[in-house]
Amino acid sequence: MSTVGADFRVRRKGLGMDIALRGARVVDGTGAPEYRADVGVHNGRIAEVAAPVSLSARRVVDASGLVLAPGFIDMHSHSDLRVLSEPEHLAKVSQGVTLEVLGQDGLSYAPVDERTLTALRAQLAGWNDDPPGFDWNWRSVAEYLDRLDEGIAVNAAYLVPQGTLRVLCVGSENRPAGEAELTEMRRVLDRSLREGAFGMSAGLTYTPGMFADRDELTALCAVTGERGGFFCPHHRSYGAGALDAYAEMIEVGAAAGCPLHLAHATMNFDVNEGRAGELLTLLDDAIDSGADITLDSYPYLPGCTALHALLPSWAGEGGVEATLERLRDPALRARIREVLEVEGSDGCHGVPVDWDSIEINGVRRPEVNGHLLGRTVGEVARAEGKQPTELYLDVLLSERLGSSCLMHVGHEENVRAIMRHRAHTAGSDGLLVGDKPHPRAWGTFPRYLAHYTRELGVLGLEECVNHMTARAADRLGLPDRGRIREGNVADLVLFDPDGIADTATFDDPRRQAAGISHVLVNGVPVIDEGERTDALPGHALRHRCR
Repeated sequence: MSTVGADFRVRRKGLGMDIALRGARVVDGTGAPEYRADVGVHNGRIAEVAAPVSLSARRVVDASGLVLAPGFIDMHSHSDLRVLSEPEHLAKVSQGVTLEVLGQDGLSYAPVDERTLTALRAQLAGWNDDPPGFDWNWRSVAEYLDRLDEGIAVNAAYLVPQGTLRVLCVGSENRPAGEAELTEMRRVLDRSLREGAFGMSAGLTYTPGMFADRDELTALCAVTGERGGFFCPHHRSYGAGALDAYAEMIEVGAAAGCPLHLAHATMNFDVNEGRAGELLTLLDDAIDSGADITLDSYPYLPGCTALHALLPSWAGEGGVEATLERLRDPALRARIREVLEVEGSDGCHGVPVDWDSIEINGVRRPEVNGHLLGRTVGEVARAEGKQPTELYLDVLLSERLGSSCLMHVGHEENVRAIMRHRAHTAGSDGLLVGDKPHPRAWGTFPRYLAHYTRELGVLGLEECVNHMTARAADRLGLPDRGRIREGNVADLVLFDPDGIADTATFDDPRRQAAGISHVLVNGVPVIDEGERTDALPGHALRHRCR
């Protein structure tokens, strides 16, 4: 390790600095080799990068032997409510996350009206809960961002959810948007982008977003691209036909002139074992032809979603009450069973459900259904002498669609290949609610550094940090974040490269990562000597749209 090339300019010896992190191994986010330096913070910014052990400040942190990196950027987060309802937000700040991208998978809570908000609160309870007494004091994207500005643990960027637009302007029916409805969606999307959203997300295996055809998506993406945003789709399948689904999104982005960021890019289920190379070739061909494409992934094999998401799309048409009514109809239950078990539901990525791979990890009625937690649908069905699909449908009715599940459908070789890609960034896709949430909500970023970098060597240290910082900041168009350099925002994480570890497990998922001693958000410590402070220095970031 050296200090050569660090461009040290010791001007003030740290006089007037708020914090000096002295003698750190600086991994600056660019992918360049680490170097040893002091980093001084003042008024929320990196005021000076100086020769080792040269800066003074009101607060000095001995960073000898520790890695100082830019704060990690979670490109796929589901903290839309939790960042407000549980302000401590330990799950994210304790793993070094200083910026989250919200509004994912085409479903969130802005822009809305009263009818839309009521529908979404019910539909998304399995993802985000529906906290009693919570103050829903916003309707527009601007008002939601203002609410975040009242004080949150981390910084937040927001994507306009395409499914939410559809509920607002079309409803929850399975039909094409009419001309006037599409015009209204484009108008609301344009306004939301001008209010500060960074782009648009879609959830094309979730109702009602999945009811949109390619022309509708292209028309919306054209608005997004014109305003300088990007399109972040959860596309139509990560199972059967996954490559076709990826290709469709590439074609939509190209037709609309809109940059593309592929959400939780995976190749899952038995039909895709060992096929990551085909996906990466598809992406490389598009990028080499001039397409602006990035992606994110999480470093785990199972996925996680609402339990009702496995249903065929026609069963979820019309919202929660309409869905529950279908689940009570014997003839429709029989048809749902046929689709789930034999044909392959579009909600389950076109693959017949293996009930031994679907683990129930969250229920809203633990007094009734707590015995299901941590068990697969197949396991419970055998124990209770029930047919597994019938058991599944009964649970959905009992929970009013409010339960969640783990889907054990991933492949290690695919996960490793995708994280090596030149367009890769990191995203947790972590649901923070439920009795046994996926550990990725607490462990994604330390797991990249510990398991896949230190232990397996899939990525180098500087390369891994680059994926989680500068690459993500570049996709978001944030030149003053994601890199350690003078003048940038002081979003920083200090960690022990030999001791950092994800301690969250599937059996005990809410455990703080090891080896992260300090996390600064906008220059303010939120983790100090490994402990959460009471600071809420984060705020909403607003995209400067064209």
